[in-house]
Amino acid sequence: MGLSRIFNGRPDAATLTAIYISVKAGEPMQSINSITAIAGSGLNGDRYAEQKGFYRSVDSCEVTLITQEEIDRASKRASTGIKQMIANGGHRRNLVISGVSVKQLVGATFTIGETILRYRKPRPPCAYIDRVSGQGMCKALGKQSGACIEIVTGGPLRVGDIVRIIQ
Repeated sequence: MGLSRIFNGRPDAATLTAIYISVKAGEPMQSINSITAIAGSGLNGDRYAEQKGFYRSVDSCEVTLITQEEIDRASKRASTGIKQMIANGGHRRNLVISGVSVKQLVGATFTIGETILRYRKPRPPCAYIDRVSGQGMCKALGKQSGACIEIVTGGPLRVGDIVRIIQ
């Protein structure tokens, strides 16, 4: 699968559009412009890297990812209050990318800026998101919203970094 096929002939069309972290389970997500990804751990200061995430002992992810297209789709289905939560990170995903679908990342190793990441598995929303972000968030996001990502080689992540599939 070549880059030109994935990104419609524009290998620079996919970008990191937002970064969110939360210091511990249930705390609001904070929007930031840059962060360090730590291989085998997560994002520096995020709940999962710090072993303070809700699913830390059963099914944690180093990093969670969602596409801007998934966020836009969820916003169309959501009530006004949930739309506001989605816009402010209520989806509870760490990284938001645009220009590539999660389906295109399945089984892939890819870079965001200098950091090498690997798709691990789907990360559909669960009832916990409704408890933390508001009733209706899970329904608005739908089953196909998000992915669990592994950090292969750590490094900086910055909003605006290019996303490239390398294998």
